[in-house]
Amino acid sequence: MNAIMWAARAFLLAALGVLGPQGVGFAQEKPPPIVYVAPITGIIDLGLAPFIQRVLDEASAAGAVAVVLDINTFGGRVDAAVQIRDALLNARIRSIAFVNKRAISAGALISLATQHIVMAEGGTIGAATPVQVGESGTSAQPVSEKTVSYVRKEFRATAEARKRPLLVAEAMVDADVVIPGLVAKGKLLTLTTEEALKHKVADFRADTLEAALEKLGLGGAEIRRATPNWAENLVRFLTNPVLSSLLITIAMIGIILEIRTPGFGVPGALGITSLGLFLWGHWLVQLAGWEELLLALGGIILLVLEVFVIPGFGIAGVLGIAAILTGLIMSLVGSGDTFEFIVGAATRVVFSLLLAFVASLVILRYLPRLPFGRRLILEDGLDASQGYASAPASDLQWLGRTGRASSPLRPAGIAEIDSHRVDVVSDGEHIDAGESIEVIRVDGNRVVVQRTTNTNRKE
Repeated sequence: MNAIMWAARAFLLAALGVLGPQGVGFAQEKPPPIVYVAPITGIIDLGLAPFIQRVLDEASAAGAVAVVLDINTFGGRVDAAVQIRDALLNARIRSIAFVNKRAISAGALISLATQHIVMAEGGTIGAATPVQVGESGTSAQPVSEKTVSYVRKEFRATAEARKRPLLVAEAMVDADVVIPGLVAKGKLLTLTTEEALKHKVADFRADTLEAALEKLGLGGAEIRRATPNWAENLVRFLTNPVLSSLLITIAMIGIILEIRTPGFGVPGALGITSLGLFLWGHWLVQLAGWEELLLALGGIILLVLEVFVIPGFGIAGVLGIAAILTGLIMSLVGSGDTFEFIVGAATRVVFSLLLAFVASLVILRYLPRLPFGRRLILEDGLDASQGYASAPASDLQWLGRTGRASSPLRPAGIAEIDSHRVDVVSDGEHIDAGESIEVIRVDGNRVVVQRTTNTNRKE
């Protein structure tokens, strides 16, 4: 009898284990694994690195089993590829590169940093020697041996971390690396799908993402495709070389105009906004840090002191320009950038500053003479019909007369006219003390002067 009872109990426990906590129906099915897919297409730039890092973090938080990089690129910036490479090596989630159809240059480094490489039929991977991109319409130029050596070691270290052939990785970067039967001296290595499989660079061949997942034992997984959000797209837009150069030019024009004209208005707001957008975009892609921000801010402060506090143009002005130049150049340069790239970044910044100075001189000279420009800098006359008094007779007597600036006019200052000290305002230009001036108009109680080469005074 006891044996029958023990058998009944065992049967009941087994039945409960099969039915589960619900008590009815069948055992609960295990949910399918989750796989995140992130595209890497077009040019690899610095805005791509934060996107890949976000996908890796989101996939880990969601309990995904893998992140697939759907790669089809001819390459891009070395520093951007290095950032993505580091993120992949440090990731705690399984990483897969699906090369469909090509992973060239920076794309090859990113692929080598993943745990698994799957290539589509007719795919290619390699050709990763660094080059300096020339101006529009010119071909890329070779870089120094020092730069090639650095990139070669990045490829070798990545191959070591992922247990891939070291010489094959180096031959993708350095044309001096020889692999008998695969690549001769003086030739860069680019592997086809079949060659990559043969030499243990790629793990599998698959023509679709689903087939690639099947090869890796992830068939039937829930695929979640990630796309850059608006903030990441905005960062990529702000760090575009053309736009970043334009922001530098606009920022400097606004700052120069604000320094040379009284008050705080549209030029200053536009300049600070442009500089802020430039630094913010490069801050988010980890190019600009506190050092760059402090250099740029310190340079602007030195220029303001030079204009309003220290007479003439001397050490403070030179240091201010140097600080701004250094801060902006450092904001364009990242780890792994070639020497040639650094020179190119410096050239862009210097050209933008020169363009800003020229544009500022043109604006300061011609804008006050335009109706819109006079309203912008508050030079409109106010007549008696509007309830305002006209210019005092004592000021009208100076109209057309000449004299000399007793103090620097920036733009306001003191001038000596017919042995009298008169409060004057320059016509939008800086006039040093001792220079000859001429009264060109009287607006209310403002005596407006301009520089003149005529030293004869009107009596």
